[in-house]
Amino acid sequence: MSNAIDPEKVLDAADNGAILDRDEALALARCVQTDRLARIAESLCIAGHGNHVSFSKKVFIPLTQLCADVCHYCTFAHAPRRAEPAFLSQQAVLDIAQRGMEQGVKEALFTLGDKPEHRYAAARRALAALGHETTLDYLEAAAALVIEKTGLLPHLNPGLMDEAWARRLRRVSASQGIMLETASERLSGRGGPHFGSPDKHPAARLAAIEAAGRAQVPFTTGILIGIGETRLERIEALLAIRDLNERHAHVQEVIIQNFRSKPGTRMAGAPEPSLEEQVWTIAAARLIFGPAMNIQTPPNLRPDGLQRLVRSGINDWGGVSPVTPDHVNPEAPWPHLDALARETERAGRVLVERLAIYPSFAAQPERWIAPELRAPILRVKDGQGLAREDFWSPGGTQSLPVAGITRLRAKDSRASPRVAESLGRISQGEGCDEKIIEALFDARGADFAAVCRAADRLREIRVGECVSYVVNRNINYTNICTYGCKFCAFSKGRHNLGHRDKPYDLELEEIAERVGEAWARGATEVCLQGGIRPGYTGNTYLSVVETVKRAAPGMHVHAFSPLEIWHGAQTLRLTLRDFLSRLKAAGLASLPGTAAEILDDEVRAILCPDKITTAQWFEVMEAAHDVGLKSTATIMFGHVDGYRHWARHLLRVRELQARTGGFTEFVPLPFVHMEAPIYLKGQSRKGPTFREAVLMHAVARLILDPVFTNIQTSWVKMGPEGAILCLSAGANDFGGVLMNESITRAAGAAHGQEIAARDIEKLIKKADRTPRQRTTDYGTPTRERRRASSLASLPGGHGQEDLTGVGGPEAAPPLALSG
Repeated sequence: MSNAIDPEKVLDAADNGAILDRDEALALARCVQTDRLARIAESLCIAGHGNHVSFSKKVFIPLTQLCADVCHYCTFAHAPRRAEPAFLSQQAVLDIAQRGMEQGVKEALFTLGDKPEHRYAAARRALAALGHETTLDYLEAAAALVIEKTGLLPHLNPGLMDEAWARRLRRVSASQGIMLETASERLSGRGGPHFGSPDKHPAARLAAIEAAGRAQVPFTTGILIGIGETRLERIEALLAIRDLNERHAHVQEVIIQNFRSKPGTRMAGAPEPSLEEQVWTIAAARLIFGPAMNIQTPPNLRPDGLQRLVRSGINDWGGVSPVTPDHVNPEAPWPHLDALARETERAGRVLVERLAIYPSFAAQPERWIAPELRAPILRVKDGQGLAREDFWSPGGTQSLPVAGITRLRAKDSRASPRVAESLGRISQGEGCDEKIIEALFDARGADFAAVCRAADRLREIRVGECVSYVVNRNINYTNICTYGCKFCAFSKGRHNLGHRDKPYDLELEEIAERVGEAWARGATEVCLQGGIRPGYTGNTYLSVVETVKRAAPGMHVHAFSPLEIWHGAQTLRLTLRDFLSRLKAAGLASLPGTAAEILDDEVRAILCPDKITTAQWFEVMEAAHDVGLKSTATIMFGHVDGYRHWARHLLRVRELQARTGGFTEFVPLPFVHMEAPIYLKGQSRKGPTFREAVLMHAVARLILDPVFTNIQTSWVKMGPEGAILCLSAGANDFGGVLMNESITRAAGAAHGQEIAARDIEKLIKKADRTPRQRTTDYGTPTRERRRASSLASLPGGHGQEDLTGVGGPEAAPPLALSG
């Protein structure tokens, strides 16, 4: 049937987005237009993966090089040698893994011969000495040790396994694999490359791949080209893989590997496949599997053709090791990552690091990741499911990543066509949908620099060179809370007793004293929030506002999250508008936009399931704006969320602001993980990466324009130097001096409890910008307020005083969020 199909019509159909059926795919075997085939394949690849070409930074752990099979092209496997142990010891395995960990490696690739104990007595004796009966038993123990001691994610290539073993090893591996190599029975016959290797029989290999699918294992497979197969046989092998994947959806990548002849083997004189053959096969695979599949080819086996390979439809280079050689192809050294990145960029793409498990599989942990592996994977992945690019985390003491700073400051890098088009739409005032915003958050390399530059230009147009800040004090009246927010290390309630601070509840007199101190030091604002303590009612919040106004009538009262407003209104059986009107009459001037976290109920169901919903948060804010109370808007990101959730959050905040104009600023708050309960339980990431944290400011500037004028950066979360860099990515506000900080510090941050006004101004000037002290509503403080804050910042004043102990040993310092 396939002989009756014109290959040119197949290419036409693929070029128009058609999914090839079996006969159409088989017809590709007669396609001779390799260049056109590759162009279509590259277009499909970019449609599915954008401009990314991924790789995994790995160590290669050859657990044993003994094997029951004898492939005629292989130098990895050999017979037992007197001076060489049959298996690596656990210490040897751990030494390799630890060297990798020191180099930032995230994958431990275990490659080994197939069940050597079936062939060699030496293997059986060695296993017995190690305390194991089988190679798979020992592999299980070694992989578990690597996870426990290093956090590296094992990828296992142990040969044939049944479903029971695939399921068992799933508990100690992020992914597994076996190369199909070929579906041709002919190549297992006498004179063929697989003769004498029963484990290479196509039926056995296909059964192992299917068993992994039933066990729900993220799986790697592929074909080896140039071992005597025809083009038609390659396509038949690819179709066999596609059939299995259509049943189980477990194949995460398909490798197209080119045969390399090796001295000392029976195929030492066999011709190697040409670059043209490899390009043709990669392109055919892309058309057969479509845009979404990950198609890989090893870069070390074709170092002189990398750009051509990229343009043939691949989106992955496979594992590359800065530590260990390729033990299967020792004659082919790994390319240096800088060189690989340059070659990838010359082909119009950007090199990105991934994990042993691909993002689409990591995004469905309940289906694809064993419970034992979920925490190790979360610790090393970013919001897209790729590998974290550096060791930086919000609130930590790590140095800012040099590579990230370099990319941010790059002035001559060009954006990819997709990102350039999106930025062009934004500059023309055209709307952006969720997918476009997701792509902006995924900007890497030159795209990252381009997005930040665009945001900085827009900031300059909207607000000029001034960077504002407010002199404020945060007062947290209680850390006792009945809610169970899983990210919160500050509140003391049923979910988080035993953390840093003791429960407390400030008396009104103590609140008044702290307000008076803040006024004396030049503050124009106090920000008040607290836990939802049993017994608190709407009258509690009214009393707090009245206390502040009595202590300092001129103080701006910026108080109560939407959760507190919701709670207060319910306890007094008032509508939101009526309760907010009472608060306003008592002296409330604005609301902090906290309790937002991520404004998407998919995330909130995990992060804060008993808190107000997304709709309720917006209901409070709209009511506040209706009665004349301004508010801020925040996002707390980098935990269990993803780029689609960030996009939805921005679009929803923008929609309300377009109607009410009631938000004064947007405040990105990167998640600080160190003491957060959800992180300590292994259920969240360790905050956004540096790139993601900076991009949140940049993308917010671009997407929220023109309805939001001000984008704030948090020096507590980003660190002072990180906050400076955000001023080059769309931010124009530095937040507040805080006069103590508690929530972020309770979560493990180490950036201090206060920064003096003079120090904020120094930091702003360091960024070549002009500091401007502001009020909460972005007005100008009176001369008297500016003078008081200036005196408090002088040496010998109170600008650096630690007020933690004010109010007695059980009184906690004020709240962390100036927004």
